[in-house]
Order: sequence, then structure tokens, then C-alpha cells
Amino acid sequence: MLRRLIAACALFSCALTAAPSVLFSRGYTVIPEPRQVSLQPDDFPFGVGWTIEVGPGVTEKSIAVESLRDDLRSRFGIRTGGPAAAGVIRLEMAPGSVTPGPAQDRDNSAIASQAYRIELSPARIRIAANADAGLFYGVETLIQLVAAHDGAHWLPAGEIVDWPDLQLRQMYWDDAHHLERPEELKRAIRQAAFFKMNGFAIKLEGHFQFRGAPAVVEPYALTPSELQDLTDYGLRYHVQLIPYLDGPAHVAFILKHPEYAALRAFPGSNYELCTTNPDSYKLMEAMFGDLLAANRGVNYIYLSTDEPYYIGMADNAQCNERKRAQELGSVGRLLAEFIAKVTTYLHDHGRTVIFWGELPLKTSDIAALPSGIVNGETYGPEFDPVFRAHGIRQSIYTSTEGEEKMFPDYFVLPSSLLLHPGSTGDARVPGAVAQIANDSARRNADLMGLFVAGWADMGLHPETFWLGYVTITAAGWNPGGPDPREAMNSFYPLFYGPSASGMDRLYQLMSYQAQLWNDTWDTVPSTSRKPIWGNSEGIFKPPHPAQDQAVPLPGIPSGADLSYDGAWSRDNAQRLRVAEEALPGSEELLGLLYDAQRRAEFNRYNLEVFGSLAQLFRQNLHLLDSLGRMDRALSDASSAAKKGEHAEAVAAVDRALELARGNRDDRNAALRDAIVTWYKTWYPRTAEANGRRFLHEVDDVKDHLPDRTVDMSYLVYRELLLPVDDWYKRVQSARNQYAQAHQLPTRTEPLNWKDLE
Repeated sequence: MLRRLIAACALFSCALTAAPSVLFSRGYTVIPEPRQVSLQPDDFPFGVGWTIEVGPGVTEKSIAVESLRDDLRSRFGIRTGGPAAAGVIRLEMAPGSVTPGPAQDRDNSAIASQAYRIELSPARIRIAANADAGLFYGVETLIQLVAAHDGAHWLPAGEIVDWPDLQLRQMYWDDAHHLERPEELKRAIRQAAFFKMNGFAIKLEGHFQFRGAPAVVEPYALTPSELQDLTDYGLRYHVQLIPYLDGPAHVAFILKHPEYAALRAFPGSNYELCTTNPDSYKLMEAMFGDLLAANRGVNYIYLSTDEPYYIGMADNAQCNERKRAQELGSVGRLLAEFIAKVTTYLHDHGRTVIFWGELPLKTSDIAALPSGIVNGETYGPEFDPVFRAHGIRQSIYTSTEGEEKMFPDYFVLPSSLLLHPGSTGDARVPGAVAQIANDSARRNADLMGLFVAGWADMGLHPETFWLGYVTITAAGWNPGGPDPREAMNSFYPLFYGPSASGMDRLYQLMSYQAQLWNDTWDTVPSTSRKPIWGNSEGIFKPPHPAQDQAVPLPGIPSGADLSYDGAWSRDNAQRLRVAEEALPGSEELLGLLYDAQRRAEFNRYNLEVFGSLAQLFRQNLHLLDSLGRMDRALSDASSAAKKGEHAEAVAAVDRALELARGNRDDRNAALRDAIVTWYKTWYPRTAEANGRRFLHEVDDVKDHLPDRTVDMSYLVYRELLLPVDDWYKRVQSARNQYAQAHQLPTRTEPLNWKDLE
């Protein structure tokens, strides 16, 4: 056993802080970790010659049977059928076949429907379950268990009995600012099912063809038939595709359109809907109705009441919420009234509504909410018992990403290595898993689910979220599972295949390089977009500037004698040091990515996305290094001019100018690579297509990076804001003045810094 653990850690780059699980110590990986595992001392070979036997309660058309055949063939090249020369995999299903152990969720029938038992022996494998979902999950556990070593496939002898802690384990797919092609969304749904996620909450915003709100529909948007096809596909794999629609806040995608401006709570803000306007409800019902009609078969729907900062404050010609809030007794009661009105419509159409029970709700407002809805988050020991007493069940909310740029914080770089040191949070997976296991809601709330968000507000590619999606939702199945670092190291071979090596280091470097990409630039007041109208603390009067990222440019030499103070490198010494120290990690990361793409058996596209990000990270480091070289070149020009070396002085200025041109070209190459890679699965982000135009009007409250541009240039947006063209023109002018004074050729070629071609 010890030898196998050492071998497994050599392959998976373990960094365990607690005793390994029984399966992991034997060289096997399963996510989520099963609740009860009893292994015998020996393993047995598995593969050619095994056949599938359909027992009582199971048909050949069962998704469990289909998945078992397909997964064995696609993952291991094992084809079943013919005489059972080696062994039999028998699938059986009957109520009462498996008795689940203790679970947090009080709904015993929902838990039992997902329970299964696997009996493993050299000639016979038996998978038994109470219902279809449990049988499917038993099959997926068996597939994950199969290990390859010594040129063969192996399984452990023993028994597994497994059941979930919470019935609904959801991942959130954020398509507000981009849209995957349907086949890619199916791949994501199937991936979720493989790891026993059974809720796929999807935020589409204008990427659905609403008949009741045609103005919001973007150039590329799912048709109702496409959404229903995705829904049916998910249901086949026991995954509910759950639509997610915001209201009353976070609806700039609606209220930015002139057709709906009259529904704003405040005429000057497109962030929040007026809840006292009857037409607001007509619009919500029309949009929800369109989603319901294209999402038949699903039990839930999200009324996302996230961050309704200003409800009850409006008192203007087109919206007077303040008076209604006063009549009801609080702004929280006004929010409850909004929830009740929309929920009634959704409940009448057969859906259980999931909402966000948060501020401005107070405990005294909860009684005004309709019972039977589900709170998508827990809210602490003061609130959770009150929700429970009112018949409102809850989910634990956590996330694999929040406001990070480019890549989630799976690993956190020490503050001492940053240009802007500050407080750093927990690494995403350990922090979230600890929250799920220790949330006070386990004592105070009526829990039934888990929601793991991957917010793409900052423009991250969803492929960067999978490590978090998988390992964090696993804690919703088994909160007493293995150390989070073990879970992460179990994820790599299951997601990429057993031949992928060095993945833990690869993810560490991706995290570090993304943090440095962000940290090496300064935060400055924005002049590139309209000011921010307000935040969670209130309305700004006047609006406050948004924030941009910037980096200082070198100075401008004198046209008379090319004199130059050379202060840039001194003033930015720490920035240059951080960038220089990050370059070896960038090179190591690229090497690991090339090796991983060569070795990976599954999800190679995921690594292509990582590769495109790594190129953007490296381009940023090269840009910073280049700025230092530009500064030195201008200092060299000044020194040469003082010595009367006129041609050498002009040549040094030209080096600085060419470095700027090289920066533009490197940036464009990195962006092109990202666009080509991301558009393999995304529809283009474009201003016009399919007879529809995209109205580019940014959110008045939330400053989401992809919202800044119509196309993919948001990935290099901060570079486009740099006044490099002005710098280039002024340096070239100084150069030409000096060159003319000394009878040397001039140059007049423009830079066109913002030209992305």
C-alpha cells in the first residue's frame, strides 16, 4: 500500500496535509469520494472479456447502461459484449436496494434515489441502486475507479456504498458576456454529470431568443428549440439545466435599451428595475415564460434577486418605490413583495423558485416571503433559523472564482512577491470545502443543496473553472471527504487522463502568473467609460469614476539635445523586479503546458485555453521588460548626444521606438491566439450578426471587463488605454528635431498602437 501511495504521488504531484483516503492510498481516484469504502487486500485486472448484464429494473436503453458502454470504450478502449470470458458487470435497480447512511438533507427519498452500492470481485461486479440516478452514479464511480498501470487496467476488490449529503449540487455557468455553441454546452453538462453534479444553472441574459423581449436578444443567441434540446440532454444524464434570470437588479442588459428605459427605478441608472411599475412584472413574466417554454422537464428556476441595492429608494417621476416601502414597513418588505409576485407566476407554471435571500431583507421581513421557495445561499445564524421556520429551504453558496482576472486563485502568491502587497484570501478549493463542511447553516438551516459559482464577469473562460466546480461540489456529496489537496490531485488524472503529469505545478503557475498579470499594473481613475452611479453603500452624488489599470510610460527626450532624465527605471525598479522574477515561472508554465497537451487523453481543449492565457501572461511580462529597455535606450541616446555621437544617439532613440512597435505586435499576436482558441467553442462577440445588433451601453453600477468592448479586445483593453501613440509621436518628433539639426534622416511612420491587425 505504501508503495502504491508513493507511486500515485509521483504521478499526481501530491501535497497532502492529512491522511490519504482509502482509495487514494491504493492508487485509485474517485470524485466525489464515496461515503463508505471497504477494500480487500488485492486488486484484480479488468478489461477485455468483461460483459454487461442487465438485471431487474434495468433496460438496455438505460442511460446507466449506455454510459457504461460508452465510457469504457472512450476512456479505456474497452469494448463489452460477447461471452463473459473474464467477468460480468451486473446492473440492478429496485426500491430499497440501498439504505443510505446519515445525510444533512432531510429529504430521505431524494437522497435514496441517488444512492448506490458497488460490489467488486475478480469475476463479478454488481451495481445496485434504488432509482435511475443512483444507478447512473454507480456507473460513473466504477468508470472513475478503473486505474491503468503495468500495461493493464485494474480495480480494487471490495464494496462501496454511497449516497449524497445534499440532493442538489449545482454549478453556475455564466454566459452573460459570451455564448458557447450548443455542442460545447452539452460537453459541459456531460462533464458535470460525470462528477455527480445534478444542477447546471445557466445565465444567458441576451443570449436567448426571447420572444417577449426581442430588443435584448444579441447577435448570437440560443433558439427555444436549442435550449429545450440542451434541457433534454441534461435530463437524460440526471442534470437539471436551470435558467437564471436577474431581477430587480443586475438588469442593465434589459434597461440599457430605449424600449425598456421607462421601467428603470432611476432614469439615470440602467441597473435596477422599478418594482412598483406593473409593466415591470409584465416584462419579467414574458421573459420567464419564454424560458419556461424552452426548458420543459426541469423542477427549478432562478429568480436572481442578487444585490438589489436601491430597492425602495426611488422617488421620481417614473418610479415611486419609497412610498410603497413606507406603506409596507420596510424596503425588505418591498423586495419580498416583488419576489412574491414573480414567484406566484413561476409556481403556477410548475417551478420551484430559487432566489437570493440577502440584504436589504431583515429577519422581520422573512415572514412576507412565500414559503416553499428556496434560498440559494445561507445567511448566518441570525437569519437561517428564521428561513427554516418559515418553510424556506436553503443551499450553501460558494464559488470557484469571484473577482479574479484571467484565472481563479487556486493557489495564492505570497504578498511578499507582489508589487502591491495586501491581504490575500484563502486558496479557492480549500476555503470553499472548509466552508461547506463547517457552515453554521448545518445546525440552523433546512439545507437541500449547494451552489458553486464561476462568475465570468471579469471575462474568464469557463474552462478555468473546472477544478473548482468538481472539487467543491464534491463536498456537497461528501462533506467528510478527503483533504482538499487530495481532491485536487484526484481531479487531474480524472479530468486529463492518468498520463498527464505535473498538473498541480501547472495550476499553481497559472494562478501565480494571473495574479502577477493583475498586480504588475496600477489602479487609476478611469477616463475611458462613464462614471459609476452607485455601489452597495448607496448612490454616488455625483457619480464616481470607475477604475482602470495603467502602467507609466518612459519620459520624452528633449528635441534640442536628446537630454533625458532616465528616472523611469529607478521609479519602477520594483515593478521591473517582480516582472523579471516572474519570467522563469512563465517559461516553466509554457513547458508544462506543451507537455500536458502531448500527454493528456481528455480535455485537451482545456489546456489550449490555458496556453492562450499563458501567452497573454508572458506578453505582459515582456511588455514591462520592454518599457525598461525603452527607458535605457533613451538614456543611451542622451549619453551619446552628450558625446557628440549623433548617429549613435538617433539609433538609440530608434531602438526605443521599435520596441514600442514590437510591443504592439506581440500584444496582437497573443490576442489573436486567444481569439482563435476561444472561438473554437464560442460564438463570436460581435456588433452585428443574424439580422441583430448589439447595443453597447455599459452597466451604470457594475464595471465588468467584457462589458467594456464589443469584441475580444477586452483581454488587452488596459494596453489599448495606454497613451503609447502620443508617446511615440512625441519621441519621434524629438528624434527628428535632433536628426535634422545634425543632417541625419528623419522618420515619419506612425505606430497606430490601437490597431489590432
